[in-house]
Amino acid sequence: MADELTHFNGQGRAKMVDVTEKTVTKRVALATTTIIMQAETLKRIKEGKVKKGDVLAVAQTAGIMAAKRTSELIPMCHLLPLSGVDINFVDDGVDRLTLTATVKTVNQTGVEMEALTAVQIAALTVYDMCKAMDRGMQITECHLVEKMGGKSGHFIYGE
Repeated sequence: MADELTHFNGQGRAKMVDVTEKTVTKRVALATTTIIMQAETLKRIKEGKVKKGDVLAVAQTAGIMAAKRTSELIPMCHLLPLSGVDINFVDDGVDRLTLTATVKTVNQTGVEMEALTAVQIAALTVYDMCKAMDRGMQITECHLVEKMGGKSGHFIYGE
């Protein structure tokens, strides 16, 4: 764990970290979350039988849009030119849908916040599109899975 907090200025107030002198490198981050729902809800999503439309296509688009707008939502995030954003969906065949966002850039700072934002907004979109049939859905287990590039090196969750 780092000893120094970098988001505070000399007066103890929040600031955007100055990355001017940092090296431009390829940065990649993966984040995940899981939505627990009724089995019937998952079945209808997979069969394309949700009245609002193709849940996974809309959620994927929402996640991509969210990654691109992260700096507008989280005050100290840098506006980054993203070179790639993808959202993947895997279900357990019963009642869990796991979403994974992969975000890439070539820049001076990483894309962890963009990946976390993407996966959460994609999950919220699934909730929004299915809430009429399943208000008890739970969005859970959100975390950074992996981060590559930059000064702090390679991070893998749990290692």
